[in-house]
Amino acid sequence: MNRVFVTRILPEPAMARLRAADLALDVWPEPGPPPYDELLRRVAGVHGLLTLLTDRIDARLLDAAGPGLRVVSQMAVGVDNIDLAACTARGIPVGHTPGVLSDAVADLTIGLMIATARRFFEANADMRAGRWTTWEPMGWTGPDLHGSTVGIVGLGRIGQAVARRLQGFNVRLLYHNRRLHPQAEELGATYVSLDDLLAASDFVTLHCPYTPDTHHLIDARALALMKPTAILINTARGGVVDQDALLEALRSGKIRAAGLDVFTPEPLPPDHPLLALPNVVALPHVGSASIATRIRMAEMAVENLLAGLAGRPLPHCANPDVYARA
Repeated sequence: MNRVFVTRILPEPAMARLRAADLALDVWPEPGPPPYDELLRRVAGVHGLLTLLTDRIDARLLDAAGPGLRVVSQMAVGVDNIDLAACTARGIPVGHTPGVLSDAVADLTIGLMIATARRFFEANADMRAGRWTTWEPMGWTGPDLHGSTVGIVGLGRIGQAVARRLQGFNVRLLYHNRRLHPQAEELGATYVSLDDLLAASDFVTLHCPYTPDTHHLIDARALALMKPTAILINTARGGVVDQDALLEALRSGKIRAAGLDVFTPEPLPPDHPLLALPNVVALPHVGSASIATRIRMAEMAVENLLAGLAGRPLPHCANPDVYARA
């Protein structure tokens, strides 16, 4: 019987499918992730791992699992917490869940743009605190998304979904990508260099993967190129932005505001200075947090896991080179 360790309780349709399979199932029962030392202990002798982005899957952990490990399946699109090279070297396919969360993250991105620009959280806090005493001609005003210039960094599935939604706002759409994108013309997006995108955009929204090449892609130099009236949106990964540089830019007025769903570290401590700034809208990594999306993500993760245990190619594999080794 295949032994499987699942690092968190999944939505019930996925859990039901796991329980119905012929598995020796071990599920971490706590709401938080298992500590790394506990991960090392639990994975010994398993054939399959179902993980979340909060779990560090490195060479040491793979060795602790042993030679019987046949698949690592992650309930996330990104796999920057997993050492893909180490998995590939050991012949272990890594599953992920691309595509399913594009619409949910794109919806949240548009929401962050509007909430940040129109100062929703700031106005709501003032109202609750009794600071709304009269209607003021310029009270709680902010820039329009409609008719603005929006720069999308990363025109993958999520970036394209954001671009489609922005077509209804009559924006000028710029994008920067590793390469020209064939659907850009259909989306009304113009390719520009990253520097030109930063300098021209009223909103800069990040949708690139987190890799060594994109680590601190938005650093002090990049922020200095942005307009002082510009708004930065990040629903990608926290590490794409130099958070200390962003904090300084927001405090000093180098940029107007930021709408953030991802941070370094996660969770962000509640006393972090970013959370004290009135020009920051901060959310706890909820980009994919629609009910239907999370359920489908979990189902995809189970499908990848069961395929790997059966020796079949994973429906969604993050390291397809592993099959070239066979």
